[in-house]
Amino acid sequence: MSTLADSPVLAPSRSKRYGLFVCLMAALAGLLFGLDIGVISGALPFIAKHFVLNDRAQEWIVSSMMVGAALGALGAGWLSWRLGRRYALALAAMLFIAGSLWSGFAGSPAQLIEARLLLGLAVGMASFTAPLYLSEVAPRHVRGAMISTYQLMITVGILAAFLSNIGLSYVADWRWMLGIIAVPAAIFLAGVLALPDSPRWLLQKNRAAEARAVLQRLYRNPADVQAELDQVNDDNTRPQRGWSHLRANPNFRRSVLLGIVLQVFQQLTGINVVMYYAPRIFQLAGFGTHEQQLWATVIVGLVNVVATFGAIAFVDRWGRKPILYAGCAIMAFGMCALGFLLHAGVAGVAAQSLAVASLLLFIAGFAMSAGPLVWILCSEIQPQQGRDFGIAVSTLVNWVANMAVAATFLSLLSTAGEANTFELYAILNVIFAIVVYFYVPETRGVSLEKLGNDLMSGKRLRDLGTGT
Repeated sequence: MSTLADSPVLAPSRSKRYGLFVCLMAALAGLLFGLDIGVISGALPFIAKHFVLNDRAQEWIVSSMMVGAALGALGAGWLSWRLGRRYALALAAMLFIAGSLWSGFAGSPAQLIEARLLLGLAVGMASFTAPLYLSEVAPRHVRGAMISTYQLMITVGILAAFLSNIGLSYVADWRWMLGIIAVPAAIFLAGVLALPDSPRWLLQKNRAAEARAVLQRLYRNPADVQAELDQVNDDNTRPQRGWSHLRANPNFRRSVLLGIVLQVFQQLTGINVVMYYAPRIFQLAGFGTHEQQLWATVIVGLVNVVATFGAIAFVDRWGRKPILYAGCAIMAFGMCALGFLLHAGVAGVAAQSLAVASLLLFIAGFAMSAGPLVWILCSEIQPQQGRDFGIAVSTLVNWVANMAVAATFLSLLSTAGEANTFELYAILNVIFAIVVYFYVPETRGVSLEKLGNDLMSGKRLRDLGTGT
């Protein structure tokens, strides 16, 4: 006997709610990522005071997480293929818990660096696996929005960390700032264990019945389920290949190289410089006390969250490339204006307000464009037979570039000067827009299988997904 819950009217609504739950839980990996980024900016001044650290030692504490993230991303492709996307995310959650607790109890700078290396392993694994999982689970017409939700969670995590930093700064307790992340990590672990496996991964493992069951819970009607299975099945007969495919196939090398270039430019926009060293930047802009700097940083986090909603709302309507053009222009203008103000000298309330406005404009440009869209594109442009390897390489490069930027920023400020440093980032954002024009395809509404087939047939990168 059928029940009301099984009626065809209610079934679509139930599948939609389930799909939303799956995507949100996977995107929570971004929340932990954001918490780790945001918490160190507020904790670093107290850590430096507690251990009496110079600028170079502070750079190592910040950048050590990126070293671990690079290693985590390097191994994440193999783990997500062997264990499945779901269990790779669960392992990342467990490492988040362990690394956070170790950071909070660290008794020396060396121990803190080691703990942040462990946290980095978790971040690297999650930053690879979550966008990959979302790209394989989300229906194509909302794929961009769902992967953008991962970036939204990063921004929410950063904002939450900034707010936590303010509350704990009044007692100057950096240990709580770092250790409290274990709580959301535990919640994430519980949620991940309730997720289904990726249907594409299940098909690659010859578990077709389980893949169909997952798709039946995600899609609204049986016709959509069968259409998805028919489209994916042929592509999934090709085995996953890594280095051998890279050496043998020049078309695959093109997609891997494009993923590398996109991730490098995401870091060269200057975003993580702002996030890791926000209090220092606000100090340059004339905010004298640490409390003032932290409150200004909270505004940065809030703008970061709000602007990311723009990407979620429009990425599947306007497309990837128009939003990237707009974002690059906004970021370049914001960095250029900030550099000019620092060159002229930030004196008085008006100049301080303009400096903050320039920085917030840059943040908004990044959050609506390069932040989410680079992760979207890197999860879309790799062909099925090399997807795990291609995304792992681009994620690894992201963290290597992240580490290089974070480990050199304070030194760059002291050698090139504040104004010239930010002007350099403005120029890099203009170059990013040029790269987007010549090499980045428009992937809106295109299936992963068509993108892969176009790539392997030799079509130009910027033309992937076009035509029949």
